[in-house]
Amino acid sequence: MAPRAAALHCGPGGSVMAAPRQRAAGWGRWFCTAAAPRPWRLFGAMCLLRLPRITQPLQKEEEEMAALMGQIELEKSHYSDHEIRKLEEEEELRRRKESMYDDDEAPGKTVIMAQDLEDKWEQKLLRFKAAPRITDADKSNNRTSLNRKLDSNLMLLVKQKIGNQELWLLPQVEWQPGETLRSTAERAMATFLGDHIQAKILGNAPYGIYKYKFPRAIRTEDNVGAKVFFFKAFLQSSDLSQAELKEDYLWVTKDELGDYLKSEYLKKVNRFLLDL
Repeated sequence: MAPRAAALHCGPGGSVMAAPRQRAAGWGRWFCTAAAPRPWRLFGAMCLLRLPRITQPLQKEEEEMAALMGQIELEKSHYSDHEIRKLEEEEELRRRKESMYDDDEAPGKTVIMAQDLEDKWEQKLLRFKAAPRITDADKSNNRTSLNRKLDSNLMLLVKQKIGNQELWLLPQVEWQPGETLRSTAERAMATFLGDHIQAKILGNAPYGIYKYKFPRAIRTEDNVGAKVFFFKAFLQSSDLSQAELKEDYLWVTKDELGDYLKSEYLKKVNRFLLDL
């Protein structure tokens, strides 16, 4: 009797596994079954954030603590060079006044006193006008502008066609063989913003995943649904004049996401979002 062949078949991801015992024509042979098709379509999505440009306003308790710490630091600090100079000049003026001494050692020489400098700095401070925290884009609620909500994170949303629906989502594209999931997410960002975007990608592992099944009308055994893997990136430059925005887009805060994202999708995104 001929010897039996090794019992092998192809498992998930190309792994080799023992095949179920099947006989053919009375012979003790084993078959290598075909690899199972991938039932889930994979997508890479990029959570692109514009970081805050200014600090958030202090709460009442924070203001009180800041004032207390400032007072403690002032009381424990040493005099600066300017303060020492001012004290020395005040002492010198006091001695001259008491002795009626007039210094004629350097006639015509202009002497700038520390107090003169302080007066000059005070006038400069009075002319200074801080930029407003509320911008024109805030007033008009222009959510396509990066020049809004300066004390909060802004996240990019794009409108994409999924099936027969148009949905607001993080930029995403489908994974292609040979890509890593990170490179898929990078391609998604380039697809909607062009190749000139300057962003810092955070890590090689996804920060979250969203899984959903296709409607029963189009769902098959080999096409069950999709898995979306989320990556994060920080926008390095707010100048998007070179960007090639190809779709409808918005820059929104974490609190504004609920106006655009579906509830289940929003839950997954909120899990890896921090708005400190």
